Amino acid sequence: MEAELAQYLTSKIPGSSGMAISNVFRIPGGASRETWMFDAAWEADGHSHTGAFVLRKDPPASLLTTERELEYSFYRAFEDSPVPVPRMRWLENGSTALGAPFFIMDRILGCDSNANRIQEAEYTPVRDALARRMYEILTEIHAFDWRGTEIERVIDPPAPGECWKRELDHWERVINENELSPQPIARAAIRWLRANPPPPPQRVTVVHADYRVGNFLYTPDGIHGIVDWEMAHLGDPLEDLAWSFMEAWEWTRDGRKGGIIWAEDAIRVYEEASGTKVDREALHWWDVFGSVKGQAIWLTGARSFQDGKTAELMMPFTSYWLINFQDEIMLRAMGRGA
Repeated sequence: MEAELAQYLTSKIPGSSGMAISNVFRIPGGASRETWMFDAAWEADGHSHTGAFVLRKDPPASLLTTERELEYSFYRAFEDSPVPVPRMRWLENGSTALGAPFFIMDRILGCDSNANRIQEAEYTPVRDALARRMYEILTEIHAFDWRGTEIERVIDPPAPGECWKRELDHWERVINENELSPQPIARAAIRWLRANPPPPPQRVTVVHADYRVGNFLYTPDGIHGIVDWEMAHLGDPLEDLAWSFMEAWEWTRDGRKGGIIWAEDAIRVYEEASGTKVDREALHWWDVFGSVKGQAIWLTGARSFQDGKTAELMMPFTSYWLINFQDEIMLRAMGRGA
């Protein structure tokens, strides 16, 4: 890959020569795209230059089918906002330069994203502050005026009353297309969701759609980048709040959301920062919805492995553990026990 990256960056950076690529490393995981880190060094205008980059490249198969231009557009829209994001460089929808479509962005140096590292002793004095900042940033995402930005170009915004149905219809289709065996618990949850729709949001906002511990870059000094926007869309902001609370992300298994904050504390921070009140019944609806969505994602990974589209070990893992675990979460979310 080094030679291909060198050739591509040389073609994109005016006047560059002697391009050298180093420290190419694939980041484990990733639901929809391969994520690679690499460094580059080159000459231009009589000076030496270096850069640290992240490559997001379409894989043969994934847990999610998402549109890279959409993800790229959300990153671009937030570049000059209060929400910290990496700066985008290049998007290639049809390029074969690296064997598949991709985009490249700057790498934010010196940060971690690991959901377990934030539980370590080093972070004990600052964990509460990081948790608070996490939910303050979420309100900044939801307050962002997306009209007139690249987001409006790539997404047809739903009416407030359509937000829940658009998302539920989408993820039910994903289950229909990918289940390898009947999913009675997910089907029961879908029936409940359709019979008990939430009220429309006061306003349609950007929804990150995978907002949780593990999807932001942090140091003890704070949060420096919100990443993994591949599922982002326009909709009900409570979708993000509920998703961040999902039991699958309770890394410490003690009830703290993301392993760092109690739900009531997070809601209080969100309400204080946003100046809004969280509708608890609507939040419960989005909690149940999040379990359906999570199950759809795990089923997609299992289907990809079953059909021979990928040999990634992450995919069968979803079928042997996460699908059953998500069923238990779904039952608890519906208030039926497990």
